[in-house]
Amino acid sequence: MTLRVAVQMDPMAGINISGDSSFALMLRAQERGHELWHYDVRTLTWRADDSGAGRVTAWAAPVTVQRIEGNHFQMGEHRTLDLGRDMDVVLMRQDPPFDLGYLTGTWLLERLAGETLVINDPVAVRNAPEKVLVLDYAQFMPPTLVTRRVEEVKAFHAEHGSIVIKPLHGNAGKAVFLVGEDGANISALVELFGQVWPEPFMVQKFLPEVAEGDKRIVLIDGVVAGAINRKPGEGEFRSNLAVGGYAEGTTLSPREQEICDTLGPDLKRMGLLFVGIDVIGGRWLTEINVTSPTGIVAIDRFNGTDTAGMIWDAIEARL
Repeated sequence: MTLRVAVQMDPMAGINISGDSSFALMLRAQERGHELWHYDVRTLTWRADDSGAGRVTAWAAPVTVQRIEGNHFQMGEHRTLDLGRDMDVVLMRQDPPFDLGYLTGTWLLERLAGETLVINDPVAVRNAPEKVLVLDYAQFMPPTLVTRRVEEVKAFHAEHGSIVIKPLHGNAGKAVFLVGEDGANISALVELFGQVWPEPFMVQKFLPEVAEGDKRIVLIDGVVAGAINRKPGEGEFRSNLAVGGYAEGTTLSPREQEICDTLGPDLKRMGLLFVGIDVIGGRWLTEINVTSPTGIVAIDRFNGTDTAGMIWDAIEARL
């Protein structure tokens, strides 16, 4: 089966080919003989057609990829693609922020239903931001608060001690703050978050177990494909690889398997084919990543697996 694949992602020149999951997916697709196109979400266009309906297009270019640093892609001439008629698959892989621009992209891609398979399903992505979907599984979460009120934060801190404050729609560990037992800067941080972001923010009890790692578990169509344990770098409490964390091989605890068994059927039903969940201390679920999950390169490096291949197996099976 040869597929025509459009990849909606950030500019190719800036990616880190040694760890980028989108690049790994493109490499494996190319090896399978699939035809690759690249476009920026900002070029998505809806245009009314003669039937009174409409078409979704993008300004895209054919692309080939290779694992050569500094020369990792070759791009042809851009042209307007009808994503419904010209493509079989769209991979929605641009990085957040999860803002109105991101939401608008999902509204436009939703109109491809019945013509082109979009991974992950744009309706589900829109309805499942990482720190909101996880609230449906509060039984697995650490003590958590979503609010804009400083009074709520102070009361939560008084109850739980050290806390972590983070944007509700942030990513890659950006703007995540640790507030210690003394509660210094709570008021200033709440004021800052209120000025920078219009939505509430998330507050969670600080989990000292994060020093032993924050596990990223990848699920494909609701089934565990593999995991890595991400540990904070020196002088950091954040374990995200993007802020200096490092990865090591791992297996799942019984509690982590229970979490995956609970989430898996729901994720598959929602059309969330490629998902990365984060678990701290072997038992605390903190995020369900559906927008542009990462980690498959490191998982394959430690486990000798082919997660990108498994993702393409699942995509091809759907078609």
